[in-house]
Amino acid sequence: MSRVKALIITGLGLNCEKETAVAFEAAGASASKIHLNDLLKDTTKLKDYHVLAFIGGFSFGDHLGSGTVLANRIKHGLRQELEDFIESGKLIIGICNGFQTMTRLGIVPALKGLFNQEVALQHNDCGTFRDNWVTLKVEESSQCVFTKGIHVLPVPIRHGEGKLVAMDEETLNDLEEGGHVCLRYADPVSIEPTQEFPMNPNGSQNSIAGICDKSGRVFGLMPHPEAYISPFNHPHWTQQKINGTLPEEGLGMQIFRNAVEFAESELL
Repeated sequence: MSRVKALIITGLGLNCEKETAVAFEAAGASASKIHLNDLLKDTTKLKDYHVLAFIGGFSFGDHLGSGTVLANRIKHGLRQELEDFIESGKLIIGICNGFQTMTRLGIVPALKGLFNQEVALQHNDCGTFRDNWVTLKVEESSQCVFTKGIHVLPVPIRHGEGKLVAMDEETLNDLEEGGHVCLRYADPVSIEPTQEFPMNPNGSQNSIAGICDKSGRVFGLMPHPEAYISPFNHPHWTQQKINGTLPEEGLGMQIFRNAVEFAESELL
């Protein structure tokens, strides 16, 4: 068992804590599920961990916009501790609602420093909640710690507000030119980025599905890698078994293995 410790913030409408904990533990870390209220009562807990996970769900019922209330509570109750966590070189991953929260907090992409919102996750162009599988192309030019060694990643999405939009054209250019774009929605045959629905389920600018900060250690994405940690999570696993392409583990696991391996080599 690795000495890497992952903290998973739970409660208040969040609902992916068990899958996320299983993923980190399968990757060799120990995972603690801590309610936001308990963390805010004792903010010193954060320094004891190497990885922080903002998980999926519907925090505070998505009132005032998805992730907004959760981001405000964290910003006003955990700001200094979170800044220290990031500055010390530790890792953060935000998935779906967690990604929405991180963008509203302004800790990703953090082009001009922490706690300044530069991108937003808006309502899907289709106007409805989407629950389906997508194909992601990993940008090899990205410095993201979590996506190293991955080229293509099939994963499920389940969101109503997943359209990534930069605050202005300059910000979008900085995302692209600075290597902050980690993942793009892609055509499953050509593996080329696409704006076509439903392959791009929300209409994100430049097909962007995930981004990171300049260090590559703070990473957010709308799709759910923790929902593909077993090969049997895939909707076509029976066909894959017949044709001999069934993987030994769900392909989303590599995201968590990369995090644990980095923490082991760099932080411990």
